[in-house]
Amino acid sequence: MHIAEAVILVVEDEVLIRMDVVDQLGALGHRLIEASTAHEALEALSKDGSIDILFTDVDMPGDLDGVMLAREVSETRPEIGIIVTSGKPLFGKAPLPEGSRFYPKPYMPGKVHAAIQEMLAQAD
Repeated sequence: MHIAEAVILVVEDEVLIRMDVVDQLGALGHRLIEASTAHEALEALSKDGSIDILFTDVDMPGDLDGVMLAREVSETRPEIGIIVTSGKPLFGKAPLPEGSRFYPKPYMPGKVHAAIQEMLAQAD
C-alpha cells in the first residue's frame, strides 16, 4: 500500500481542531472520514471496511471516550492502526491498546505522519 492511499477516520468533537487535522492529513494525500463522537466513529467503522487508521481524541461527549473507542477498535478490527491524542494526561484512564500511539496536544504533524507510515508498513 502506498502511504497516500491510507484511509483515516478522524474522531474529534471540536470542529476547528477536526478541520485542522483533516486539512493536515489530507494535504499528505490521505482519504479522510470524519466523526464527532465515538458512536459516530463506530458507525463509520461498521459501514466502511477500508479504514486503515483511527485518529481519535480522548475527551468526547457521550458515554464513550477515545480510549474506550480505541480499545473497541483494537478488539474488533485489530488490523486498524490507532493514534490517540489529548490535551490532558491520560492519568486514570484505561491503558491504550497494544501497538497504539499517544500524542499529547499540540502534537507535531510530522511525528503523527511518521507513525501513520509505520503502521501502514506493519499492516502490509
